[in-house]
Amino acid sequence: MNPLNHVAIIMDGNGRWGLKYKNSRNAGHKEGLNTLKKIINEGIRQKIKFLTLYAFSTENWKRPKKEIDYLFDLLEIFLTKKIDYLIKKNIKLKIIGQKKFSKKLNNILKLAEKKTSKNKKLQINLALNYGSKFELINACKKLIKNENEINEKNLNKNLFTCGIPDPEILIRTGNTKRLSNFLLWQIAYSEIFFEKKLWPDFNEKDFIKIIKQFKLIKRNFGNI
Repeated sequence: MNPLNHVAIIMDGNGRWGLKYKNSRNAGHKEGLNTLKKIINEGIRQKIKFLTLYAFSTENWKRPKKEIDYLFDLLEIFLTKKIDYLIKKNIKLKIIGQKKFSKKLNNILKLAEKKTSKNKKLQINLALNYGSKFELINACKKLIKNENEINEKNLNKNLFTCGIPDPEILIRTGNTKRLSNFLLWQIAYSEIFFEKKLWPDFNEKDFIKIIKQFKLIKRNFGNI
């Protein structure tokens, strides 16, 4: 049985779900939060230590401003109202990506990280304004600036995910089979599961099914 410590998820399909059932992309983003709570709780039950969630990419700035504003308002409300939930569940929050948001949101993110910094049951890495290509280029620039040798060990130290083990599993919902500039370095040996369901329709049973499939996979890492 393969050990499982870290699951990364591309939560795709919120907007399409919203248009399909509510005639509103924003309604899909709101519904996606309910799925998120279910998966977080199941992750704790499965004793997963790290959950990395692709919430907003560097490319998502191309979306309509109204949708972007709604997404960030939703995030502000969630982190303000649910901070006690994170603390109660012993969940640590870490933001990975470029923290270039409004002063209000930056302060909320900083406070949430600070208040949950000592929690140990589950670490949620929230990928916000995240792009793997930028992450890798940024890490290389740091190495050159500090005159460090460019090698795997030093590169890892300069990524947003420094100190976090690579994910054993990557899940993408929404019936789309691409990586979308997410953790390209870190998922070199991750087992990838593409799920047809849109994110708001994804549930605990789907999550458990993937975990069971993963645990039965023979992982060679280049060996035979």
